[in-house]
Amino acid sequence: MAEPRRKAPPALRWAIDGAPAVAFLIVLLVTHDFRLATWFVIGGAVLALAIALIFERRIAPLPALTGGMAVVFGGASLILHRADILQMKMTFVDAALGAVLFGALALGRNPLKFILGGAFHLPDRAWKVLAVRYGLFWWACALANEVVRRGFSQEIWAAFRVGALIAAVVFALVQTPFLLKHAIDPGEVEPPEPPDPGL
Repeated sequence: MAEPRRKAPPALRWAIDGAPAVAFLIVLLVTHDFRLATWFVIGGAVLALAIALIFERRIAPLPALTGGMAVVFGGASLILHRADILQMKMTFVDAALGAVLFGALALGRNPLKFILGGAFHLPDRAWKVLAVRYGLFWWACALANEVVRRGFSQEIWAAFRVGALIAAVVFALVQTPFLLKHAIDPGEVEPPEPPDPGL
């Protein structure tokens, strides 16, 4: 018999995933060095993915995507000496995720099941409602990110990113009553993956 897969408590997963954004904000506020803070983002993202792999023996699709993109955009920001590249990561990734969701829904498909890693089982109609909610959240975050990164300082943008993580956790928690109502097996329900698990 296969050994059951270990799962970290949701609060621990969220803390690990959010650590790079918090570290980025702290380093930026203390040093005012965006490049140094970016190194903390890259290192923190790699460490968060490694901890998830060690603890759960897998990396959920959404943290894998956002963590990988943090490394890509952070690396490009360092190589090209352009802080705005890392700042644009949230815009590009969230806008793309929302577009994929709504585009797939228009074609009668729903990739949110894969994005959330098959954490629970819902009727198709409930998955559609959840997909619309996630898609709208991602687009709202992409728009807000553009407003903040273009109109405010790097420090305020870094604080906004931490605030966006908190908003994402709240968003995930708010979905729990909906999941309990519609889940085929309510006993398997736990708060879903936040739509923004990390920088």
